[in-house]
Amino acid sequence: MARYDAYNSECLLFSFKDGLLARLAHDLKLQVERFSIEVDDTTHQIKATFDPSSIQVVCAQIDGRDDPSTLSRGDKKKIYDNVTKDVLRSRKHPEIRFDSTNVVERGEGFAVEGTLQMYGKSRNIQTSVRSDRGRWLAEVNIHQPDFGIKPYTAALGALKVKPDVLVRVSVPRES
Repeated sequence: MARYDAYNSECLLFSFKDGLLARLAHDLKLQVERFSIEVDDTTHQIKATFDPSSIQVVCAQIDGRDDPSTLSRGDKKKIYDNVTKDVLRSRKHPEIRFDSTNVVERGEGFAVEGTLQMYGKSRNIQTSVRSDRGRWLAEVNIHQPDFGIKPYTAALGALKVKPDVLVRVSVPRES
């Protein structure tokens, strides 16, 4: 059984601004700091848990590039509070869980299907896992309303976050 966590792996979230006042907002790169991923060595079945209260703001992004100087410590704290308290309500929903139901080798990688449980709802999701610079990389778009999550809004909806969040998980590729 291969085990991964924040010490050897990475789980990043990318949110994107929207609305009439989008030019005043930021696309964001966030990181989940507490998670556990287990992969069966034989079947490649995956079990993963993520702690939504451990999500931290890494930086703003401009045109897909990190911009570490844009957000102050106070900005990051305010965003953290909005994400964990208002959007994900992590005290009420303290765990996000993924359990694969089907993992099939595809070329140099894998096609993965499974159940994502978050915010009290379960949904089937699919993704592909590919080799990238000595690591396994998976990306999936999560449509927040599918899980009953209302994307963040401010200024009477003139400033908001798009409903799709990109999740990127990277783990070491075992030799």
